[in-house]
Amino acid sequence: MTTLLDDSSLQLARRIRLERETRGWSLAELAARSEVSKAAISKIERGETSPTAALLVRLAGAFDLTLAGLLLRAEGDAGRLSRAQAQPVWRDPETGYRRKQVFVRPDHPVEIVEVEMPAGRRVCLPASSYARIRQAIRVIKGELSIVEGGESHRLQAGDCLGFGAPSDVTLANDTPRPCVYLVVLARS
Repeated sequence: MTTLLDDSSLQLARRIRLERETRGWSLAELAARSEVSKAAISKIERGETSPTAALLVRLAGAFDLTLAGLLLRAEGDAGRLSRAQAQPVWRDPETGYRRKQVFVRPDHPVEIVEVEMPAGRRVCLPASSYARIRQAIRVIKGELSIVEGGESHRLQAGDCLGFGAPSDVTLANDTPRPCVYLVVLARS
C-alpha cells in the first residue's frame, strides 16, 4: 500500500510546484486562485509541511483538477486494474481522515474513493471543490453527518446521498466510532 504522507510527500510537493510552473503562475497567482496563502503554498512546495485535505482540494480546484486527479499525477499513471495493495492512501495531518484512492484514471469519468473519518472529526470543503463533478456518498460502516449548502443529512450504514449543485460541505463523524464511506464521483 502506498501512503502519500509517509512515502510520497515530496512527490506531491513537486507535483504542486510543477502544476503551478507549467501554467506560468507565480505563488501569488496560485494563492489568489486557490484562496490558500502564499506562505502555505511555499511550505508545501518545499516539503516543509503536509497539506490538509481542505488545502489540497483548494489547490487541485485552482488547477482545474479533482483531488484524486492531483494525487494521481503525483503518484504517476495507473492501469485499468486497481489492486487493493497498490491503491494510494493519504492521511490528513489535521484530522487523521484517511483517503484511499480505489479507482481513478485520467481517461475515465468515474472515480471511487474510500474514506475513514475518525471519531469526533470533521472536514469542511469549499463549493469550489465540487465544480465540474457530480458525486454520491455511501456509508459502509458507522454514521456520517453531512451539511451541504445549509441542508443537513445523517447517513447510516447502507445510506447513500447524491450531492446537488456545488456548495460548501461539512462531513462530520460525531460518534465515538470511526466511519467508513465511499465517494463515487463523475466529472461533468
